[in-house]
Amino acid sequence: MGQKKDLTGSEKSKIVRYLAEGCSSLKIAKLLKRDHRTIKRFIQNSQQGRKKCVEKPRRKITAHELRKVKRAAAKMPLATSLAIFQSCNITGVPKSTRCAILRDMAKVRKAERRPPLNKTHKLKRQDWAKKYLKTDFSKVLWTDEMRVSLDGPDGWARGWIGKGQRAPVRLRRQQGGGGVLVWAGIIKDELVGPFRVEDGVKLNSQSYCQFLEDTFFKQWYRKKSASFKKNMIFMQDNAPSHASKYSTAWLARKGIKEEKLMTWPPCSPDLNPIENLWSIIKCEIYKEGKQYTSLNSVWEAVVAAARNVDGEQIKTLTESMDGRLLSVLAKKGGYIGR
Repeated sequence: MGQKKDLTGSEKSKIVRYLAEGCSSLKIAKLLKRDHRTIKRFIQNSQQGRKKCVEKPRRKITAHELRKVKRAAAKMPLATSLAIFQSCNITGVPKSTRCAILRDMAKVRKAERRPPLNKTHKLKRQDWAKKYLKTDFSKVLWTDEMRVSLDGPDGWARGWIGKGQRAPVRLRRQQGGGGVLVWAGIIKDELVGPFRVEDGVKLNSQSYCQFLEDTFFKQWYRKKSASFKKNMIFMQDNAPSHASKYSTAWLARKGIKEEKLMTWPPCSPDLNPIENLWSIIKCEIYKEGKQYTSLNSVWEAVVAAARNVDGEQIKTLTESMDGRLLSVLAKKGGYIGR
């Protein structure tokens, strides 16, 4: 004989309603055409209520064990609480206790995404820092590109929601919706741009130089005085379109060559202050999990956010370069905090 089906939610609701009307369990069984024992069992279980959970006494952690956990957490970044405690031979500690202990000495964080630095990279970063240690960084134009998407970085659409409120619905796109490539520069307390790279254009050496001609040179550089142009140092990273022979020769014909074109160490986004400007702009345009429906709308948001960045913020970024160079030397070419 096969096992009978459990009571459905609808049947349970009817039982409660029939009981409120004064019906007996036998009458309810006949009305629902269910076994009388099934109805009686449901009524008895409902009247018993939920059993109280008796908390077991937590295992006490000694000071010696705490020191072992702290050392293990330092040696095992991104490890789980269970792995950390097991490495210390501490057993019988529930997850809630492990996490409470670790919260006093550590934080849950994601791994940082950075290009790997080998010995050669570190040496070149140190040489670069020594070369420009006495440079007047108020005369350096720091440039870079940034790509912005319609939805923003993964994991940014998180935040506190009040009790009883539903989380906002986010759009899901089949192919991501594309993005906009933005170029900008900062010098002293001034923002140059931002300028939008035409949609569908892949920046190779030729298109990069043409882009600079149409935006940076025509709209900003030509308006500057001769003395400004004489003293300005142009910085760009080592992207293939930037560091190619074609681009270098083209910039030289524009007067940006030799000492006026800053050499750049490999794998060094942490040394470029404009990276911090991109963070400021992204935090503004994607705040509260904001999404965009078109490339033009996200570009307009970038322009609006860039206008809200005042000169003091930019000056703080450009004046941070002396400290960055000293940090590179102190860390023997290693990454610095931004």
